[in-house]
Amino acid sequence: MHHASALLAMIGLIVLGAITSELRAAERVLPTIVFQYSEAKGLGTERGVCRRDPSDVIKVGDTYYVWYSKVRNQPGVYRYPSGYSATVWYATSKDGHTWAERGESLGKGGKGAWDEEGVYTPGILVAGGKYYLGYDGADRPWTDGSPAMEGMAVADTPDGPWKKLAGNPLNVPTKDPARFDSFRVCDVCLLIRGGKIWWFYKGRGIEKTPAQTQQGVAIAEKPEGPYLKHEANPLVRGGHEVLAWPHHRGIALLVGVVGPPGIRNTIHYAADGLHFRAVANVENPPQAPGGYRPDAFTDANDAEPMSWGISMATYRGDPYLVRFDCDLGGLAREDEKQ
Repeated sequence: MHHASALLAMIGLIVLGAITSELRAAERVLPTIVFQYSEAKGLGTERGVCRRDPSDVIKVGDTYYVWYSKVRNQPGVYRYPSGYSATVWYATSKDGHTWAERGESLGKGGKGAWDEEGVYTPGILVAGGKYYLGYDGADRPWTDGSPAMEGMAVADTPDGPWKKLAGNPLNVPTKDPARFDSFRVCDVCLLIRGGKIWWFYKGRGIEKTPAQTQQGVAIAEKPEGPYLKHEANPLVRGGHEVLAWPHHRGIALLVGVVGPPGIRNTIHYAADGLHFRAVANVENPPQAPGGYRPDAFTDANDAEPMSWGISMATYRGDPYLVRFDCDLGGLAREDEKQ
């Protein structure tokens, strides 16, 4: 009888311990990341000029590069300050704070092309000694009912000249109307993982609103594709702008102000790059951000976290670019120990 009582007591302690662990996990309070903002000199507000949707930032030698959508407020522009009539421009910096605008990198497509109305929201990839500029394209006439697709251009140097790939567009809406990306695919964000090219993007389904976009990934063996959308899509059921970066041994995603409770205003993390969970809340998230991701293309086993980048702000109706800073070094370490 004594042994039976002891056994029952032991079982009770084990069960109680398991319940306590589950409660602690359920009650886990996520840390809050606060983003700080400062001037991106040279890319600030300019009357009648829209600079928006910057790419991620890369460093080549001692110089930082960023690409972005630029359009002037003039006749024929679709709903200024939207980026649908924009072209892709770029700027360089020695310190990440003061920038010099260098000119247009990528122009609109010719008559009848899928990107005739505009090229915008660029993303950058460095692979095989070449530079690849992903971008969204708008056809003409562009309307609220037009589908959106994504393509890529290649250059031998970050200064160009850029040549659009013959296989464009590379990422197009899924034909299944029930899928999250059956209407539009937008916001190119590129990185290398496991020797393959990962193309993160946001998708919007048919008859869905911009507030119902979700995030997915397509993967290819080489930059030119073909890109295969992963069966785990959508990876995160929220987010209207895409920023993904290698983070320690996994991948992190920023989810801004768009999404259901518990998903919006968070940073998500996945050790395998596919199965994400929230690891931090975000206060004052950057708008349409592009990050400086030191190991975006190195395929590192323990990647250096992102700590700054370029994002968007608006003054008197004219979008412009600013710098953001953040401290993400401690995020997701507990996830990696599990």
